[in-house]
Formats: sequence, structure tokens, C-alpha cells
Amino acid sequence: MSKPRRLAVVVPEPTSQRARAYQGFTQQILSGGIKPGQFVSQRELMTLLDMPLGAVREMIPRLEAAGLVKTVPQRGLQIAHVDLKLVRNAFQLRAMIEREAVRHFTAVVSAPELAAITAAHEDIIDRASAGHADAALLDDAQAVDWGLHDRMVDALGNEILSEIYRVNSLRIRLIRLEQAVITPARLIPAMQEHLQFVAALERRDADAAVRLLDAHMDSALKHALTGPGAVPLPAFIPPNNTPRRRTP
Repeated sequence: MSKPRRLAVVVPEPTSQRARAYQGFTQQILSGGIKPGQFVSQRELMTLLDMPLGAVREMIPRLEAAGLVKTVPQRGLQIAHVDLKLVRNAFQLRAMIEREAVRHFTAVVSAPELAAITAAHEDIIDRASAGHADAALLDDAQAVDWGLHDRMVDALGNEILSEIYRVNSLRIRLIRLEQAVITPARLIPAMQEHLQFVAALERRDADAAVRLLDAHMDSALKHALTGPGAVPLPAFIPPNNTPRRRTP
């Protein structure tokens, strides 16, 4: 009798220091620890990210390739500056990806997941209505907002597309650091916009969901261009000017 074949045990490799440095950098963007247009040295990044210099140096080409930083001679690294070109390109890419994601998500999302999404939004609205619009609530609201968009894109099951979307989300969030999209005054209307969108998902009405998504993104874009700290406007061509499908 032959001996039973021993199964190989695959031990996952620990996350590389370069990957951890990149994750730390993205968290600094999300928390506002790194600002658009800011200059930083490699050693300052070492301190900020609590990572060795080697890991920081290995991370920089990835950040440069993503357009999140650029090397400026004699000055160091500059975080992406928010200008008209960045706003236009980032929102255009977001619209292209999310429109495809929404149509797919409408068909595959389960009723229990939609119920959980609805409950999360309603909880934010209840807390805001009760006058609890503190920093913790704003953080939770932003997590609910971004979480829905990220979930729809991930539901496509395309890791390459998800990575492109994640990097672009960092550009969007750099823009939002200057414009502060979710504020106490904006919080409830933003959550209500999402709930209208979720209702379309519950009806499995993809065309309505896309229309509501476009309106939601147009609202975010308008705020980026006209809100506090907005990018100065010369002649601007909206990124959502691609032909939209006509509904019957």
C-alpha cells in the first residue's frame, strides 16, 4: 500500500516593507496627514510612516507611477497638487469605472447586503439628525460613502480594475482634502442621495441607478469646482460629457 501523499502547506509571506510603507502612505492621505502639494523628504516620510529608509525608497517609484508624487530637484518629493487637470482626469476615470460597476452590481448584489447598506446610511442620518455631527460621525459617514463605491467596483471581480480604482480614489481624496466634501451641513443630503441610489438597486433598475450615480458624481464634481478652496476655473469641460445611454 502506498503511503498517503503529504499535502504541502503554503505559508503566506509576510507583507513586504515596501507594501507596508505604501499602505501607510495611503492612510496618511485618508487621514489628512499628507496634504496636496506638500513637499516632503525621504527622511520625513521615514518618520511619518515609521518605516526604514530602504522601504521608503522602494515605495517611491510606485507613487510616481501612480502620479501621487513627483520628484522636484533640490526640493524633494511633492505630493500631487490639486489643479484643474487632476480634477478633470480623476473624475472622468471614476465615472467610467463606476458606471460599468453599477450595472453589474445591480444584477448581483443580494437583498441582505442592500438591507445592511441601507441600515448603515440610516444610522448616519439618525445620528446627524440628533445633533451628533462630531468628527467621529463625519469619519463614519465618509467610510459608509466610500465603502459603497469600493464595494461596487470590487464586485466586478477584476483585481486590475480594483487597483486602478483604488489609486484613483486616492487622487479623489486628495481633492476632497481641499474641498472638504462631507461637512455637517452636507452630510444628510449626501446620505439621502445614496439612499435614493440604493432604492434603485433594490428595484434592480440599472438605468435609474446609473442616472442617480451620475447626479451624485456631478454634485461631488461641482463642489470640487465651486466649493471652499475650489480649483480656479478657466474654460472647463465636465468629465461626464460622454454620451449617456438613453432610457426607453
